[in-house]
Amino acid sequence: MNRLGLLQVSAAGILWGTGGLAVTLLHERDDLGAMTVSAWRMLLAAVALIGFAALTRRARAVLDLFRAHPGRTVLVGCGTAAYQGLYFVSVLLVGVSVATVVSLGLAPVLAAVWEHLRAGTRPPARQTTVLMAALTGLVLISATAGHGSEGPGGSPYAGLALAIAAGVTYAATTLLGHSLARRTDPITLTTATTTVGGVALLPFLALAAVTGRPLLGTSAASLALLAYLGLATMALAYGLLYAGLRTTSGSAATIATLLEPVSAALLAAAVLGERLPWPALLGGTLILAAVAALRPA
Repeated sequence: MNRLGLLQVSAAGILWGTGGLAVTLLHERDDLGAMTVSAWRMLLAAVALIGFAALTRRARAVLDLFRAHPGRTVLVGCGTAAYQGLYFVSVLLVGVSVATVVSLGLAPVLAAVWEHLRAGTRPPARQTTVLMAALTGLVLISATAGHGSEGPGGSPYAGLALAIAAGVTYAATTLLGHSLARRTDPITLTTATTTVGGVALLPFLALAAVTGRPLLGTSAASLALLAYLGLATMALAYGLLYAGLRTTSGSAATIATLLEPVSAALLAAAVLGERLPWPALLGGTLILAAVAALRPA
């Protein structure tokens, strides 16, 4: 049984979990908006990946991917960008806890339902047990890990709708990316989809400029955080995700990426001194156990 794919997807989830703290620090230090940070994150990743693709002679492969699967490649790239936007806005409207539980929790359910409907099968008891353990852990860690649950926007129904849309987008993007990952080099796929996503988010930088909002950090530390977000949590993390999807089902991948809130909670405890109550620890343990029990395909 090849578990390398699951390890790669799990590593992607852990890297994504470090992004929340970086975004928070950039907002507090330089008043950078979440969508501005998201746009820089994808654009910086795209530039780095295009350069790497050129150095490793993959530029032609990237163009060939656009020619062979233009619609699907654009959909995966735009879906990656859209998920970030929908999630961040839902956080502002309904709070981190609800947005995380709904968006991340809905994705593995939808992915599993789609896979079994397409195959005409019923989920085995093992898969159902693993999924329920992971979702229970997600609820526990999101509700108690010190992130706060109230959204400042005062629009809980709109926030919930956006969180649902984020979960649907995340599941669909993972499933579409899964089919491309099975036939495409992960660096080629990551370069193509990240470039599409970066272009899709360019209007948010233009909007920030027009409205007079900050566009970039003013310190070397802030610029380093932006670089980290682009290189580690985008370029490297999505490269790992697509590499892992070559041997891992979409539903298993969405469960493995639930390590994101676990790593975020541990990082907040280590760096910000946030206390982890016992329900959060139990939730993290359940997610870790669920990921350990996953089967690659």
